Amino acid sequence: MAKINSEVLIQFTSKGLTINEGIAIDARLVQSASHPLSNEEIKKQREKRETPEGKLDKNGKPLKFSRDLESDWVIKNNKPHYGLKEHASVDTNHGFVLATELTPSSVNDSIYLPYCVAASFHSDEPIKKVFADKGYFGKPNRDFLALNKIEDGIMRKATTGAELTEYEIERNKAISKFRYIVEQYFGLSHLYNKAYRARFPRMLKNAVDGLFRQMAFNLFRASKILKTA
Repeated sequence: MAKINSEVLIQFTSKGLTINEGIAIDARLVQSASHPLSNEEIKKQREKRETPEGKLDKNGKPLKFSRDLESDWVIKNNKPHYGLKEHASVDTNHGFVLATELTPSSVNDSIYLPYCVAASFHSDEPIKKVFADKGYFGKPNRDFLALNKIEDGIMRKATTGAELTEYEIERNKAISKFRYIVEQYFGLSHLYNKAYRARFPRMLKNAVDGLFRQMAFNLFRASKILKTA
């Protein structure tokens, strides 16, 4: 599915559409398909599933339907969340989704910026700039962009003993005007595809579901852009 999505995006370039000149990166939380469990119970059930008995149902047959044990807990805005996290990169020119990846919800957003950038290369066209919110702020990501000669569009945040300068505040406001495009993808997929909740208890199935959603989103958006053109 990843290769098919890449081929679709490459075909857009043959129609004269740029797909990755600038990209916006963000992540969103996705509710688990299963009811939440405590961390202790998750650990017990994960250990049980690794045993031969844990792979069988009560009749001794191979387990077909199972509980989601790949999700985990995270606190966001003072609220606990049990589920997954979708990391995504979106083209800032036309709004095409370039890459999506699922992880447990506790995974830090920041460490997935290099992956999202690498997964956004679908043609020989270079990525000129990466836009991201304050959650991606830090030296490792700045160094990664500098090493790959990509302009840094990561919002700055205040640190201990160093408040934001007036220039940095205005810079953050300017970046937010490009970042909205990835939030638009999240909002539309929530509204029309109920993407705020996982459809399956297995992460692999949810990842493939996300790739299908990505392709449908891109084809629909391209049809509107090319029709207008």
